[in-house]
Amino acid sequence: MNQRTRNMLIVWALIIATVYVGNSLYSHLFLTSDSPRAVSPRGDLAVYERSTMEIFDTAAPSVVYIFTETSVRGFFGTERTQQGTGSGFLWDKAGHVVTNFHVIANSRRIQVKLDSGSVVDASFVGASPEHDLAVIRLRNLPSRIMPIPVGTSADLRVGQSAFAIGNPFGFDRTLTSGIISAVNRRLPTSTGRDMVGLIQTDAAINPGNSGGPLLDSAGRLIGVNTAIISESGSSAGIGFAVPVDTVNTIVPVLIRDGKVPRPGIGISALPDEDAARLGIPGIVIAKVLPGSEADKAGLSGIDYRNQTLGDVIVEVEGRSVADMAEFLRLIQDKAVGDSLTLTVERDGVRREVKVLVMDIS
Repeated sequence: MNQRTRNMLIVWALIIATVYVGNSLYSHLFLTSDSPRAVSPRGDLAVYERSTMEIFDTAAPSVVYIFTETSVRGFFGTERTQQGTGSGFLWDKAGHVVTNFHVIANSRRIQVKLDSGSVVDASFVGASPEHDLAVIRLRNLPSRIMPIPVGTSADLRVGQSAFAIGNPFGFDRTLTSGIISAVNRRLPTSTGRDMVGLIQTDAAINPGNSGGPLLDSAGRLIGVNTAIISESGSSAGIGFAVPVDTVNTIVPVLIRDGKVPRPGIGISALPDEDAARLGIPGIVIAKVLPGSEADKAGLSGIDYRNQTLGDVIVEVEGRSVADMAEFLRLIQDKAVGDSLTLTVERDGVRREVKVLVMDIS
């Protein structure tokens, strides 16, 4: 490399270094602010923002945070206290609070944190496990109670806005929003009966949201958040709520009687897998409870002494039934005292039997 080329490279290196250093000095001295930035005006809130804020401001005072204590038996008969949390909402000015049954099940102590921040002990009033609904009551009424506005679920449409308020993961007074994704969903329960007519929503529902309200865009109660479908246990955009029309029917009965009648006819059935192993379609009656409506109608169970089958239910109101869960689904809308037409088969002979629905709770 000759001297001329070396001189040119040196000159260009000096020019680049000068530009770099100069730019840094300029940015530091003239562009960097060492005082708080001026606040830019934002203008009015969007209409949907004001509407959402109004929904929260109106409904939040009615939403409560529920704490429970449950005794859990451990090894060698020892007991420990397990704590749980959930959500609920004020139903009336008498201090009744609606929540999920699974939130307060087996609790020995229930406490409720109100919108004011005060914590009040509550007493169990009644529950319907089949609907995952429960009612508790505040032992000491605050001076001001705001029952949640109640709407209807019969006319809900897919695509409507939905808002959930609750206490997910211990963060109280949390609002999430979405839409109604589907209606008339069905979910199985531990009791063997399906919850029917459920509202599906993509509004985020997480552990702790259970028992909280699902609201429409008018701020009215349209459902009680009850379950999610998620492999991780957190919201995956598929949540379910008990429709308010069901709530508005069940809750007054729970307040009055402490329980809701369970329609049945007074039979126990052979386990489905045993019936399938025997190749018998329908519901194999294993036992008929003495004095039950099934007993009065002349239905018979298995004669274990002689090893002979009794009656097998193959149809309910003209509809085929394959298992006990389906049988319960077909009769759960029946009221106690209603008549039910069963098609039963015994020794290859089919006949129709009229049987009354009874309360088996």
